[in-house]
Amino acid sequence: MTDALIFDHVRTPRGRGKKDGSLHEVSTARLAANALEAIRDRNELDTKLVDDVVLGCVDPVGDAGSDIARAAVFAADYDRSVPGMQINRFCASGLDAVNMGAAQIMSGQNKLVISGGVEAMSRVGLGASGGPWPSDPQIAIPAYFMPQGVSADLISTKYGFSRDDVDAYSVESQKRAQKAWDEGRFKNSVVPVKDINGLTILDRDEHMRPQTDMQSLAGLNPSFEMMGNMGGFNAVGIQAHPEVEKINHMHHAGNSSGIVDGASAVLMGNKEIGEALGLKARARIKAFANIGSDPALMLTGPVDVTKKLLKNTGMEISDIDLFELNEAFASVVLRHMQAFEIDHSIMNVNGGAIAMGHPLGATGAMILGTVLDELERQDKNTALVTLCIGAGMGTATIIERV
Repeated sequence: MTDALIFDHVRTPRGRGKKDGSLHEVSTARLAANALEAIRDRNELDTKLVDDVVLGCVDPVGDAGSDIARAAVFAADYDRSVPGMQINRFCASGLDAVNMGAAQIMSGQNKLVISGGVEAMSRVGLGASGGPWPSDPQIAIPAYFMPQGVSADLISTKYGFSRDDVDAYSVESQKRAQKAWDEGRFKNSVVPVKDINGLTILDRDEHMRPQTDMQSLAGLNPSFEMMGNMGGFNAVGIQAHPEVEKINHMHHAGNSSGIVDGASAVLMGNKEIGEALGLKARARIKAFANIGSDPALMLTGPVDVTKKLLKNTGMEISDIDLFELNEAFASVVLRHMQAFEIDHSIMNVNGGAIAMGHPLGATGAMILGTVLDELERQDKNTALVTLCIGAGMGTATIIERV
């Protein structure tokens, strides 16, 4: 099987996902095109050679509707021969886009693919695309549908995490993200978003709150307690997990991922195209996997898919040098570290979505790029990237430096 090699990756800064966010006036296609243009220009690509563009987008309606990947190809002025495909596996869409692009290369069907994702959450609201999972009783009931925040609180309760535990994790995420920016760890991968006149709109993640401490978080009320109690979702969680007598609500805006705008792109290809174009391979996609998981806990899919991926590859958890797990909620990462006895020093080294935000469809490719940069910085070899997913799923990818 042909190796899928990673040649380069970029991401935009993450803008606040509100109408006063810096990227609010940037259309979804234009935001994605920003990443595509950067990948093209810094690698001097003849875009006629790009076989496919695969982008994740979780709410592909309105401004992000239709096939946003093909729209971004036009917006970035790529050759008209370049196709585009939008995919959606909720929060793992960006990583699944990478995996799908890698599969095209590994199978020998394509030589050069750009994968990534985009989400302009200030323009297309969370959940704008609707769907039967939360609204059709024939689906919602067997799926134990509940808001993700209630599931995050169920995880904390079931696995013994306290309010101090989730808050302390979140403070550390903010500190690590600030340190990463201060030390220039993102300088080679974050590309500024510019307007039509070439003026910079945003060149730095703007959701971060580095002044966060335990005292400031302690003043925040749990965000999901009322909907858990009044909405009946606590009862749903306890019905699925009767060993839990009462759900302790502890997640809030300060220990949950931020709503932001952003886009990402990863350039991949086989050895032959890399040599022909003078592209240096930085890593290869070793393996990837998906899995369905407990729909009530919902967000423990990273544990299940990590087990599956390690089994498939014959690897041990000790074979992984660095871990990157999307910080949808603090309890998601705490549970993963607990399940595999992972030291925090090798998990989310540069902070995560609690500090910098989670642009749903783009995040998976963003964090893959982040951990690749960190492997190079620390001169380590192997990393595992994973995300929890709505409706109870998990996606994971192992990369190796070459």
